[in-house]
Amino acid sequence: MYKATYDLLLEIFQFTKDFSKEYKYTIEETLKKETTELLTLIFRPNTQKDKEEILQKARERIEIIRLLVRVMKDLHQINLKKFVQVNQQVEQQRNQ
Repeated sequence: MYKATYDLLLEIFQFTKDFSKEYKYTIEETLKKETTELLTLIFRPNTQKDKEEILQKARERIEIIRLLVRVMKDLHQINLKKFVQVNQQVEQQRNQ
């Protein structure tokens, strides 16, 4: 799960670099922050006792990421092909 989340983070950094200036410091930064936080949350259950609470927070981050990616598609910042690709990666996180 950690590797898949790391790959998702790299993918998000790649496709957000072409966002228009209007979204660069709002949705783009939030998307990067949420994905980075997800990666951190994936790491924590290995080091903490209250794993269920941490995993619930990770699930919430996954849904926020999914929502933000959809918003960027609807705002024509990413094309359908990229949307499907990223959404599949997000879905992979959700199912783990």
